Amino acid sequence: MRKRSEALELSDWAPLQAEIVRCRRCPRLVAWREGVAQQKVARFCDQLYWGRPVPGFGDVQARLWMIGLAPAAHGGNRTGRVFTGDPSGDWLFRALYRAGFANQPTSIHREDGLQLRDCYISAVVRCAPPQNRPTAAEAEACLGYLRRELELLTQVRVILALGHFAFRYTLALLPPLRPRPRFGHNCVIPLGEGRYLLTSYHPSRRNTATKRLTEAMLDAVFERAQQLLSPSPPSTPLIEF
Repeated sequence: MRKRSEALELSDWAPLQAEIVRCRRCPRLVAWREGVAQQKVARFCDQLYWGRPVPGFGDVQARLWMIGLAPAAHGGNRTGRVFTGDPSGDWLFRALYRAGFANQPTSIHREDGLQLRDCYISAVVRCAPPQNRPTAAEAEACLGYLRRELELLTQVRVILALGHFAFRYTLALLPPLRPRPRFGHNCVIPLGEGRYLLTSYHPSRRNTATKRLTEAMLDAVFERAQQLLSPSPPSTPLIEF
């Protein structure tokens, strides 16, 4: 019965994934992602770039849902899988492996054997943006995809927003919270009905190189996620407003 249920859930996801990959709503992003895929960088000159919107990835029965900013020009835009093949992903997948949410600590390409356990990863914007800075209009154009993923991720109990950008647009998916929470690292906002919004600095090179985010700090975020997913989560989680 479980295998049949999983097959049905995957069939629910297929139309959404296909729609994301075909998307051409934002002319600036279409031109940029395809231009990068053609011009490439020297270290990847022999590789065929994905050059399309990047869908989410992971366990469709996940209780932990992570949301990032957008694919990297020579990361997800090259490999076709979110956070795969770039320094941010290197940090993230090592932490996921240490926390038991991934079967291996590295992610190089779509066929490298990586499997996520009880975890699904998305991005607010599905195309690589110039200077890694999507516009508000581009984020709004993609927000419907996040909303539909939230509807399909029926088991989710913890939403982890990686960075302020993801935090801002995750809040846009949810009923209004009063008072409106502020972004902070490793903070928890109860959403009711056993659900939580968890926040973290993004594992961008800027944050990791300056030690604003360390591996220990990222590990602490996933330890917090595990606590919230436990049968008896903390009764008074840390909240930053």
